[in-house]
Amino acid sequence: MPAAILGLLAAVSVTTARAGELDLGILPGAGAAIAMFAVMHLALRRWTPEADPYILPLVGVLTGIGLAEIHRLNPELARQQLIWIAIATVIFVAVLSLVPDPRRLQDYRYIFGVAAVLLLLATMVFGETIFGARLWIRLPGGQTVQPGELVKVLLVLFLAGYLRDKREVLAVPTRRLLGMGVPAARHFGPVVAFWGLALLLVVALNDFGTALLFFGVFLAMLFLASGRVAYVAIGGALFAAGSALVLSAVPRVGDRVDAWLRPFDDPDGKGYQLVQSLYAMADGGTIGPGLGQGFLVQANGNPVIPTLETDFIFAAIATELGFVGAVGVLLTFLLLVQRGFVVAIGAPDGFLKLLAGGLTVVVGLQALVIVGGIVRLIPLTGVTLPFMSYGGSSVVVNFGLIAMLALVSHRSARGAAR
Repeated sequence: MPAAILGLLAAVSVTTARAGELDLGILPGAGAAIAMFAVMHLALRRWTPEADPYILPLVGVLTGIGLAEIHRLNPELARQQLIWIAIATVIFVAVLSLVPDPRRLQDYRYIFGVAAVLLLLATMVFGETIFGARLWIRLPGGQTVQPGELVKVLLVLFLAGYLRDKREVLAVPTRRLLGMGVPAARHFGPVVAFWGLALLLVVALNDFGTALLFFGVFLAMLFLASGRVAYVAIGGALFAAGSALVLSAVPRVGDRVDAWLRPFDDPDGKGYQLVQSLYAMADGGTIGPGLGQGFLVQANGNPVIPTLETDFIFAAIATELGFVGAVGVLLTFLLLVQRGFVVAIGAPDGFLKLLAGGLTVVVGLQALVIVGGIVRLIPLTGVTLPFMSYGGSSVVVNFGLIAMLALVSHRSARGAAR
């Protein structure tokens, strides 16, 4: 209920600010969004009554604020986003009802791995280049989908099963394992394979953000499975070396790094998006002017920052809600990640622990990567902010991800009760 009230107030604030007087015309759309979350809540009560009670409300807060901000920027995109949330609701209910025992997913780990590779290959072959990156496939009806959003979940499912199978080898001390020579070398094959995959993604898809996200999730899950910092250090060193190589070979990556290091050297060119974002967030001040009242859209209807509703939605929120609102959004993500790790800690077996931990890392790392790029902590990567940015593929996949977390949480609670 608090999440629904917050989202409703955000929506009414946006429409009222746009109209200059109290405007309740958005109530039908807001009511539809609340009804969808009510359906998801009822599905949780029906199939996973003992699931963590905080995860869905936290997602509701993020989705409500994001939907209100998208409506503020482009009402037509908000209507499309509402349709995607409806589809995501169907996927959410389907996952809960069709996967009674998430432990059975371990039996299909190699199928998930092969499917992830095939989706990446399909993107490389049939993908369409938009904004310099080859991440989208255009469907016959004209709608575009981003297979990489589904690939990240498939990789977590594969890695959770694979790393659980290798738990005995991962428990061997690092020095001893390295001293075993060739027989043990095959166990490092996945590290090298994922390193090569990450570099291949940068070159073939021309997107550093996707590679960073995939490899970061892999290293995080490797650490969760082994508890050994050495594996993460080796993987990080490999990625750093490969990134240096790609930096000199792929012009788009070099441009991103130059714009990150020296954005004000070319404020009307390479650094335009980042400079505009920094100015907009600074204009928000401590508490901001309020939803719908920030300077985000020009008189001609064009956004002040290109791709504002997707890559830079956090900048829009920081502009209108100020530093306090931006920190509130970040704290909501932190709470969501915290609840995800609580689910992972309480899981009754290794596979479910790695599954819940990996899914949580996907959400947390993706939020960290995009927010870090917007505030100039790291180079801009172009990934979406989960549950808040406009994008059908991201919304549908992330709600399916939350449904799997609920399944693991319910199973954990049942195991603890027994």
